[in-house]
Amino acid sequence: MSELCCTVRPNFRVVVAEIDSQPYDPKVTVNPRSPFVLDTRELGRRPGLSRTYERPMAAPAQLGLDMIGVPEGSPMALTVRIESVTEGVLATGSVTAELRGECGRCLIGFTDALEVDFVELFAYPNSLTEKTTDEDEVSRLEGDHLDLEPVVRDVVVLSLPLTPLCQADCAGLCSDCGERLDDLPADHTHTQLDPRWAALAERFGEASSESHRDTRSETRSDTQP
Repeated sequence: MSELCCTVRPNFRVVVAEIDSQPYDPKVTVNPRSPFVLDTRELGRRPGLSRTYERPMAAPAQLGLDMIGVPEGSPMALTVRIESVTEGVLATGSVTAELRGECGRCLIGFTDALEVDFVELFAYPNSLTEKTTDEDEVSRLEGDHLDLEPVVRDVVVLSLPLTPLCQADCAGLCSDCGERLDDLPADHTHTQLDPRWAALAERFGEASSESHRDTRSETRSDTQP
C-alpha cells in the first residue's frame, strides 16, 4: 500500500512524493524487473491460490558448461505455475531453449533442443520451514518476491552432459590425420611400410602368389582322372 505526502514551502511549488508504506528490508536483493522474478502479492497467501506465467526472455550469460550451453541472448521461454501453500509458494514449471555445443569426440559444433522441468518451494519469511532448514536446502522469498533464476540455472546445468556428443555413435577423429571418421570411407587407413622392407615384402609377396598358384595347379592335377 502507498500513500501520498505533500510538502508546501514558501515561494516554492508543491512537491508531491510517493512513499511506500512497506518497511525497507535490506536483505531483499532481487531485481523486480528481472523476467525471472515474480511478485507474490498478485497471488495472495491463502493456500490453494495459484497463478500461471509464461515469459519469453533472452538467455542470461554463462548458462551452461564449457562445451555446451544456452548462448547468451538467445530466445528462451519460461512457463511457471505458482501456488500458495501453508509454508510458502510452490513453483512448478519448465524451461525451453536451444543448446549449442561442441562434440567431445569429433569437435564439430552442433545444436540441440533443451526442455527441463523444475519444482521448487519458496518458504515464507519466519515460517517453520525457514526456521528449520538451511538456505541451500529450501529457497526463500525475498520480501514478496521469488527469484527463479538460481533454480533455472541449476536445472539447466545439471541436465547437460559433461561430454556432449553430436550423435550417440560419433566415431571421433582419426588419430593419424585428425579428420572426422564418420566422414571418411570405411577402409580408411594410414598403415605405411618401412621402405627398407618394401622390396623384401614385395619379393615375398610375389613368391607367395606363385606358391599359391602352383598349389592350385597341383590340386587340379590330382583331381583329374
